[in-house]
Amino acid sequence: MKLPFTRGSLAAAVILALGVQAAGASPGGEHGGEHGGFHGDGGGRGGAHDGRGAVHDGRGYVLDGRYNHGGYYPAFGARFGALPDGYRPYYWHGSPFYFYSGIWYTPGAGGFVVVPPPVGLSIGVLPPYYSTVWFGGVPYYYADNVYYTAGPNGYVVVDPPANADEPGAPPPPPAPGQADLIVYPKSGQAKEQQAADDYECHSWAKGQSGFDPSTTVGGGVGGARNNYLRAKTACLQARGYEVK
Repeated sequence: MKLPFTRGSLAAAVILALGVQAAGASPGGEHGGEHGGFHGDGGGRGGAHDGRGAVHDGRGYVLDGRYNHGGYYPAFGARFGALPDGYRPYYWHGSPFYFYSGIWYTPGAGGFVVVPPPVGLSIGVLPPYYSTVWFGGVPYYYADNVYYTAGPNGYVVVDPPANADEPGAPPPPPAPGQADLIVYPKSGQAKEQQAADDYECHSWAKGQSGFDPSTTVGGGVGGARNNYLRAKTACLQARGYEVK
């Protein structure tokens, strides 16, 4: 089902309604201080249907099955008495938002309310579990009905892509001339994630060096190519890869 709203508009609507439990919140929406973050594996936990098609885990957490993401999250509008340990604070035009394990909170009556983050908010790290999907040759990172893309200082919350109803395309194949580095996924990254990281590091190294091996006959030689390789190596190493 295509989302009929932008993340920013929904965030504003939920914030304006703070103090009143959202109609879409699950019966177990008020959990006090109990937080589970992402859990589950695509329904393998035997989640129960609520009669409306949604799958719950027994605590009011709802399965996010888009793109086979497979995580359970509290519904937007669910209330908690306290934030989970290890949350990260962010501010958007003076309004506080708190991020933990893919879930976003903002202050509300009696504690904190689960909300979608505003479009344009920048974060330093992605949720610990996310799905990478490609639209128009661009990787999007998805978790809990929120889309992120790479930004200058990490990642940025964005509106769903125009064709978000579609399953997404596979990552593009490595461009010619990029096979000069041998890359090993030290952290057990999946092939799809490695392809996404390779593509982004290629784009970043191209911008840093002004050199694009995919458009240079014979792969290029000299200082520009070496600068490209050094930049791409540093980028991949920062993302947990061994590069030779």
